[in-house]
Amino acid sequence: MKDKVRFGIIGSGVIGPWHARAIEACDDAQLVAISDVALDKAKALAKEHGDVPCYEDYRRMVARDDIDAVSICTPSGVHGDAAIAAAQAGKHVLCEKPLEITLEKIDAMIAAAKENNVKLGGIFQWRTYPVSIKAREAVQSGRLGKMVLGDAYLKYYRSQAYYDSAGWRGTWKFDGGGALMNQGVHGIDILLWIMGDVESVFGRTAALARKIEVEDTAVAALKFKSGALGVIEGTTSSNPGEESTLAFHGEKGTIIMTESRFLRWAVTDEPDGRAQEQEDMKKIEGETKTGVADPTEIGIRGHVIQVEDMVKAIKENRDPMVPGESARKSVELILAIYESSKSGKGIFVA
Repeated sequence: MKDKVRFGIIGSGVIGPWHARAIEACDDAQLVAISDVALDKAKALAKEHGDVPCYEDYRRMVARDDIDAVSICTPSGVHGDAAIAAAQAGKHVLCEKPLEITLEKIDAMIAAAKENNVKLGGIFQWRTYPVSIKAREAVQSGRLGKMVLGDAYLKYYRSQAYYDSAGWRGTWKFDGGGALMNQGVHGIDILLWIMGDVESVFGRTAALARKIEVEDTAVAALKFKSGALGVIEGTTSSNPGEESTLAFHGEKGTIIMTESRFLRWAVTDEPDGRAQEQEDMKKIEGETKTGVADPTEIGIRGHVIQVEDMVKAIKENRDPMVPGESARKSVELILAIYESSKSGKGIFVA
Protein backbone atom coordinates (compact mmCIF):
# COMPACT_ATOMS: atom_id res chain seq x y z
CA MET A 1 0.00 0.00 0.00
CA LYS A 2 1.26 3.47 -0.87
CA ASP A 3 1.60 6.32 1.65
CA LYS A 4 -1.93 7.51 0.99
CA VAL A 5 -4.92 5.26 1.67
CA ARG A 6 -6.88 5.29 -1.58
CA PHE A 7 -10.66 5.43 -1.20
CA GLY A 8 -13.60 4.64 -3.41
CA ILE A 9 -17.09 5.89 -2.53
CA ILE A 10 -20.15 3.70 -3.04
CA GLY A 11 -23.22 5.92 -3.26
CA SER A 12 -23.16 9.60 -4.22
CA GLY A 13 -26.49 10.74 -2.74
CA VAL A 14 -27.03 13.00 0.28
CA ILE A 15 -24.09 11.84 2.41
CA GLY A 16 -21.62 10.90 -0.34
CA PRO A 17 -20.31 14.48 -0.69
CA TRP A 18 -19.46 14.55 3.04
CA HIS A 19 -17.22 11.52 2.57
CA ALA A 20 -15.63 13.00 -0.54
CA ARG A 21 -14.81 16.23 1.29
CA ALA A 22 -13.60 14.36 4.38
CA ILE A 23 -11.27 12.18 2.31
CA GLU A 24 -9.84 15.26 0.58
CA ALA A 25 -9.33 16.94 3.96
CA CYS A 26 -7.19 14.05 5.18
CA ASP A 27 -3.54 14.38 4.13
CA ASP A 28 -3.05 10.61 4.13
CA ALA A 29 -6.16 9.75 2.11
CA GLN A 30 -7.01 10.08 -1.57
CA LEU A 31 -10.28 9.71 -3.46
CA VAL A 32 -9.74 7.62 -6.59
CA ALA A 33 -13.21 6.43 -7.71
CA ILE A 34 -16.97 6.75 -7.16
CA SER A 35 -19.82 4.37 -7.94
CA ASP A 36 -23.58 4.83 -7.99
CA VAL A 37 -26.45 3.03 -9.69
CA ALA A 38 -27.35 6.51 -10.98
CA LEU A 39 -24.16 7.10 -12.94
CA ASP A 40 -24.98 10.74 -13.63
CA LYS A 41 -24.97 11.45 -9.88
CA ALA A 42 -21.59 9.79 -9.49
CA LYS A 43 -20.19 11.85 -12.37
CA ALA A 44 -21.60 15.07 -10.92
CA LEU A 45 -19.86 14.39 -7.59
CA ALA A 46 -16.67 13.33 -9.36
CA LYS A 47 -16.45 16.62 -11.23
CA GLU A 48 -16.18 18.38 -7.87
CA HIS A 49 -13.40 16.07 -6.69
CA GLY A 50 -10.75 15.64 -9.35
CA ASP A 51 -13.02 14.11 -12.00
CA VAL A 52 -12.18 10.61 -10.75
CA PRO A 53 -13.46 7.54 -12.65
CA CYS A 54 -17.08 6.54 -12.04
CA TYR A 55 -18.86 3.19 -12.08
CA GLU A 56 -22.46 2.09 -12.19
CA ASP A 57 -21.59 -1.28 -10.60
CA TYR A 58 -19.61 -1.06 -7.37
CA ARG A 59 -18.27 -4.57 -7.93
CA ARG A 60 -16.24 -3.30 -10.87
CA MET A 61 -14.93 -0.47 -8.75
CA VAL A 62 -13.83 -2.59 -5.78
CA ALA A 63 -12.02 -4.94 -8.18
CA ARG A 64 -9.49 -2.17 -8.88
CA ASP A 65 -6.01 -2.78 -7.48
CA ASP A 66 -5.51 0.89 -6.63
CA ILE A 67 -8.32 1.06 -4.07
CA ASP A 68 -7.49 0.30 -0.43
CA ALA A 69 -10.76 1.26 1.27
CA VAL A 70 -14.34 2.20 0.48
CA SER A 71 -16.89 4.51 2.05
CA ILE A 72 -20.41 3.11 1.85
CA CYS A 73 -23.04 5.84 1.47
CA THR A 74 -25.97 3.93 -0.03
CA PRO A 75 -29.45 3.43 1.48
CA SER A 76 -29.18 1.54 4.76
CA GLY A 77 -30.78 -1.69 3.55
CA VAL A 78 -28.11 -2.28 0.91
CA HIS A 79 -25.05 -1.45 3.03
CA GLY A 80 -24.37 -5.11 3.70
CA ASP A 81 -24.07 -6.34 0.13
CA ALA A 82 -21.62 -3.59 -0.77
CA ALA A 83 -19.59 -4.05 2.42
CA ILE A 84 -19.30 -7.80 1.95
CA ALA A 85 -18.30 -7.42 -1.72
CA ALA A 86 -15.68 -4.84 -0.77
CA ALA A 87 -14.29 -7.02 2.04
CA GLN A 88 -14.10 -10.03 -0.25
CA ALA A 89 -12.13 -7.87 -2.68
CA GLY A 90 -9.68 -7.08 0.13
CA LYS A 91 -10.87 -3.51 0.75
CA HIS A 92 -11.30 -1.90 4.15
CA VAL A 93 -14.83 -0.58 4.80
CA LEU A 94 -16.05 2.66 6.39
CA CYS A 95 -19.86 2.47 6.45
CA GLU A 96 -22.49 5.09 7.16
CA LYS A 97 -25.00 4.61 9.97
CA PRO A 98 -26.78 2.35 10.64
CA LEU A 99 -24.30 -0.37 9.70
CA GLU A 100 -27.27 -2.35 8.29
CA ILE A 101 -30.91 -2.90 9.17
CA THR A 102 -30.79 -6.53 10.32
CA LEU A 103 -28.47 -8.23 12.77
CA GLU A 104 -28.00 -11.11 10.34
CA LYS A 105 -26.59 -8.76 7.70
CA ILE A 106 -24.42 -6.92 10.23
CA ASP A 107 -23.00 -10.20 11.48
CA ALA A 108 -22.26 -11.21 7.89
CA MET A 109 -20.42 -7.91 7.37
CA ILE A 110 -18.35 -8.42 10.51
CA ALA A 111 -17.56 -12.01 9.49
CA ALA A 112 -16.55 -10.97 5.96
CA ALA A 113 -14.18 -8.34 7.32
CA LYS A 114 -12.53 -10.83 9.68
CA GLU A 115 -12.28 -13.57 7.06
CA ASN A 116 -10.56 -11.19 4.62
CA ASN A 117 -8.40 -9.43 7.21
CA VAL A 118 -9.80 -5.95 6.56
CA LYS A 119 -11.15 -3.24 8.85
CA LEU A 120 -14.87 -2.51 9.25
CA GLY A 121 -15.81 0.82 10.79
CA GLY A 122 -19.13 2.58 11.30
CA ILE A 123 -19.77 6.32 10.99
CA PHE A 124 -21.06 7.76 14.26
CA GLN A 125 -19.67 11.28 14.26
CA TRP A 126 -21.28 12.17 17.62
CA ARG A 127 -18.52 10.12 19.24
CA THR A 128 -15.99 12.69 18.01
CA TYR A 129 -17.68 15.68 19.69
CA PRO A 130 -15.91 17.07 22.78
CA VAL A 131 -19.15 17.08 24.80
CA SER A 132 -19.72 13.37 24.11
CA ILE A 133 -16.14 12.47 25.01
CA LYS A 134 -16.21 14.47 28.26
CA ALA A 135 -19.59 13.05 29.31
CA ARG A 136 -18.42 9.49 28.68
CA GLU A 137 -15.23 10.04 30.67
CA ALA A 138 -17.27 11.36 33.61
CA VAL A 139 -19.79 8.50 33.63
CA GLN A 140 -17.30 5.72 32.96
CA SER A 141 -14.86 6.98 35.63
CA GLY A 142 -17.60 7.11 38.27
CA ARG A 143 -17.63 10.91 38.58
CA LEU A 144 -21.43 10.81 38.81
CA GLY A 145 -21.38 7.84 41.17
CA LYS A 146 -23.83 5.00 40.68
CA MET A 147 -25.89 5.75 37.57
CA VAL A 148 -29.65 5.84 37.98
CA LEU A 149 -30.98 7.32 34.71
CA GLY A 150 -29.84 7.69 31.11
CA ASP A 151 -32.22 9.47 28.72
CA ALA A 152 -32.20 10.46 25.04
CA TYR A 153 -34.63 12.98 23.53
CA LEU A 154 -34.18 12.88 19.74
CA LYS A 155 -36.79 15.13 18.18
CA TYR A 156 -36.16 15.72 14.49
CA TYR A 157 -38.34 17.25 11.79
CA ARG A 158 -38.68 15.60 8.40
CA SER A 159 -41.45 16.71 6.05
CA GLN A 160 -43.58 14.47 3.86
CA ALA A 161 -41.64 15.91 0.92
CA TYR A 162 -38.44 14.54 2.45
CA TYR A 163 -39.86 11.03 2.55
CA ASP A 164 -41.31 11.39 -0.94
CA SER A 165 -37.99 12.59 -2.37
CA ALA A 166 -36.54 9.07 -2.66
CA GLY A 167 -38.36 5.77 -2.99
CA TRP A 168 -36.31 4.09 -0.26
CA ARG A 169 -37.04 6.60 2.49
CA GLY A 170 -39.53 5.53 5.13
CA THR A 171 -39.61 1.90 3.98
CA TRP A 172 -38.86 -1.26 5.92
CA LYS A 173 -36.96 -2.79 3.01
CA PHE A 174 -34.38 -0.05 2.50
CA ASP A 175 -34.60 2.27 5.53
CA GLY A 176 -35.18 -0.53 8.04
CA GLY A 177 -37.27 1.78 10.22
CA GLY A 178 -38.01 5.44 10.63
CA ALA A 179 -37.24 8.04 13.29
CA LEU A 180 -35.16 5.60 15.35
CA MET A 181 -33.26 3.70 12.67
CA ASN A 182 -32.44 6.65 10.41
CA GLN A 183 -32.19 9.76 12.58
CA GLY A 184 -32.32 8.65 16.22
CA VAL A 185 -29.62 6.02 15.77
CA HIS A 186 -26.96 8.70 16.40
CA GLY A 187 -28.29 9.59 19.84
CA ILE A 188 -29.00 5.95 20.69
CA ASP A 189 -25.40 5.08 19.87
CA ILE A 190 -24.16 7.81 22.20
CA LEU A 191 -26.56 6.74 24.96
CA LEU A 192 -25.17 3.19 24.80
CA TRP A 193 -21.57 4.39 24.43
CA ILE A 194 -21.87 6.37 27.64
CA MET A 195 -24.30 4.30 29.74
CA GLY A 196 -23.42 0.80 28.60
CA ASP A 197 -25.61 -1.99 27.26
CA VAL A 198 -29.38 -2.30 27.74
CA GLU A 199 -30.84 -5.41 29.38
CA SER A 200 -34.51 -4.97 28.47
CA VAL A 201 -36.86 -2.51 26.77
CA PHE A 202 -40.55 -1.72 26.37
CA GLY A 203 -41.41 0.42 23.36
CA ARG A 204 -44.21 2.03 21.41
CA THR A 205 -43.89 3.25 17.82
CA ALA A 206 -46.33 4.79 15.35
CA ALA A 207 -46.64 6.79 12.14
CA LEU A 208 -48.62 9.76 13.42
CA ALA A 209 -47.74 12.62 11.08
CA ARG A 210 -46.30 11.14 7.87
CA LYS A 211 -47.63 8.70 5.29
CA ILE A 212 -44.83 6.14 5.61
CA GLU A 213 -44.54 2.43 6.39
CA VAL A 214 -42.30 2.98 9.38
CA GLU A 215 -42.50 5.07 12.54
CA ASP A 216 -42.23 8.84 12.75
CA THR A 217 -42.78 8.77 16.53
CA ALA A 218 -41.39 6.40 19.16
CA VAL A 219 -40.94 6.08 22.91
CA ALA A 220 -39.14 3.40 24.90
CA ALA A 221 -38.47 2.60 28.56
CA LEU A 222 -35.08 1.03 29.21
CA LYS A 223 -33.36 -1.01 31.87
CA PHE A 224 -29.58 -0.96 31.49
CA LYS A 225 -27.45 -3.93 32.47
CA SER A 226 -25.96 -1.72 35.19
CA GLY A 227 -29.40 -1.51 36.82
CA ALA A 228 -30.00 2.10 35.76
CA LEU A 229 -33.24 3.02 34.01
CA GLY A 230 -33.85 5.35 31.07
CA VAL A 231 -36.07 6.56 28.28
CA ILE A 232 -35.76 7.23 24.57
CA GLU A 233 -38.04 9.62 22.67
CA GLY A 234 -37.38 9.61 18.95
CA THR A 235 -39.38 11.45 16.31
CA THR A 236 -39.31 13.04 12.89
CA SER A 237 -42.75 14.46 13.62
CA SER A 238 -41.60 17.26 15.94
CA ASN A 239 -42.15 20.58 14.14
CA PRO A 240 -39.85 22.50 13.66
CA GLY A 241 -37.52 20.02 15.38
CA GLU A 242 -35.56 20.31 18.62
CA GLU A 243 -31.87 20.02 19.38
CA SER A 244 -31.17 16.47 20.51
CA THR A 245 -30.66 16.24 24.26
CA LEU A 246 -29.16 13.48 26.39
CA ALA A 247 -29.36 13.40 30.19
CA PHE A 248 -27.26 11.33 32.58
CA HIS A 249 -28.13 11.17 36.27
CA GLY A 250 -26.09 9.53 38.99
CA GLU A 251 -26.03 9.58 42.78
CA LYS A 252 -23.34 12.27 42.73
CA GLY A 253 -24.52 14.47 39.90
CA THR A 254 -26.13 15.20 36.56
CA ILE A 255 -24.92 15.91 33.03
CA ILE A 256 -27.34 17.20 30.40
CA MET A 257 -25.95 17.80 26.93
CA THR A 258 -26.79 18.54 23.33
CA GLU A 259 -24.49 17.99 20.36
CA SER A 260 -23.13 21.49 20.80
CA ARG A 261 -22.87 22.16 24.54
CA PHE A 262 -23.54 21.13 28.12
CA LEU A 263 -26.80 22.45 29.52
CA ARG A 264 -25.93 21.16 32.99
CA TRP A 265 -22.85 19.73 34.65
CA ALA A 266 -23.47 19.43 38.37
CA VAL A 267 -21.48 17.16 40.71
CA THR A 268 -20.64 16.69 44.37
CA ASP A 269 -17.90 14.92 46.28
CA GLU A 270 -19.92 14.70 49.48
CA PRO A 271 -21.47 11.30 50.28
CA ASP A 272 -24.98 12.73 50.51
CA GLY A 273 -24.42 16.26 49.25
CA ARG A 274 -26.37 18.20 46.65
CA ALA A 275 -24.55 18.53 43.34
CA GLN A 276 -23.25 21.99 42.43
CA GLU A 277 -23.08 23.46 38.96
CA GLN A 278 -19.62 23.47 37.31
CA GLU A 279 -19.80 26.54 35.09
CA ASP A 280 -16.43 25.90 33.42
CA MET A 281 -17.77 22.72 31.82
CA LYS A 282 -20.47 24.72 30.04
CA LYS A 283 -17.75 26.50 28.06
CA ILE A 284 -16.87 23.30 26.19
CA GLU A 285 -18.17 23.51 22.64
CA GLY A 286 -19.31 20.64 20.48
CA GLU A 287 -20.79 20.49 16.98
CA THR A 288 -22.72 23.62 16.02
CA LYS A 289 -24.10 22.32 12.73
CA THR A 290 -26.76 19.65 13.18
CA GLY A 291 -29.36 17.95 11.01
CA VAL A 292 -32.40 18.52 13.21
CA ALA A 293 -34.54 19.78 10.34
CA ASP A 294 -32.30 19.16 7.32
CA PRO A 295 -29.82 16.28 6.92
CA THR A 296 -27.63 18.41 4.65
CA GLU A 297 -26.94 20.89 7.47
CA ILE A 298 -24.63 18.61 9.46
CA GLY A 299 -21.02 19.66 9.93
CA ILE A 300 -18.14 17.83 8.27
CA ARG A 301 -15.58 17.74 11.09
CA GLY A 302 -16.86 14.47 12.55
CA HIS A 303 -16.51 12.73 9.19
CA VAL A 304 -12.99 14.11 8.76
CA ILE A 305 -11.98 12.74 12.17
CA GLN A 306 -13.41 9.32 11.37
CA VAL A 307 -11.74 9.16 7.95
CA GLU A 308 -8.44 10.14 9.55
CA ASP A 309 -8.96 7.49 12.22
CA MET A 310 -9.71 4.81 9.62
CA VAL A 311 -6.52 5.69 7.78
CA LYS A 312 -4.53 5.34 11.01
CA ALA A 313 -6.33 2.10 11.89
CA ILE A 314 -5.29 0.63 8.54
CA LYS A 315 -1.69 1.80 8.84
CA GLU A 316 -1.36 0.78 12.51
CA ASN A 317 -3.33 -2.46 12.10
CA ARG A 318 -5.80 -1.67 14.88
CA ASP A 319 -9.57 -1.37 15.22
CA PRO A 320 -11.18 1.83 13.89
CA MET A 321 -12.91 4.25 16.26
CA VAL A 322 -16.29 2.51 15.86
CA PRO A 323 -15.67 -1.16 14.97
CA GLY A 324 -18.48 -3.25 13.55
CA GLU A 325 -19.28 -4.93 16.86
CA SER A 326 -19.80 -1.55 18.53
CA ALA A 327 -21.86 -0.13 15.65
CA ARG A 328 -24.10 -3.21 15.91
CA LYS A 329 -25.37 -2.32 19.40
CA SER A 330 -27.63 0.58 18.40
CA VAL A 331 -29.34 -1.48 15.70
CA GLU A 332 -29.84 -4.34 18.15
CA LEU A 333 -31.63 -2.01 20.59
CA ILE A 334 -33.74 -0.34 17.89
CA LEU A 335 -34.90 -3.72 16.58
CA ALA A 336 -35.83 -4.73 20.13
CA ILE A 337 -37.94 -1.57 20.44
CA TYR A 338 -39.70 -2.43 17.19
CA GLU A 339 -40.32 -5.99 18.39
CA SER A 340 -41.70 -4.69 21.69
CA SER A 341 -44.03 -2.26 19.95
CA LYS A 342 -45.31 -5.00 17.64
CA SER A 343 -45.83 -7.58 20.39
CA GLY A 344 -46.92 -5.24 23.18
CA LYS A 345 -44.41 -6.93 25.47
CA GLY A 346 -41.12 -6.08 27.07
CA ILE A 347 -38.13 -7.50 25.20
CA PHE A 348 -34.81 -8.70 26.56
CA VAL A 349 -31.95 -7.38 24.45
CA ALA A 350 -29.53 -10.18 23.54
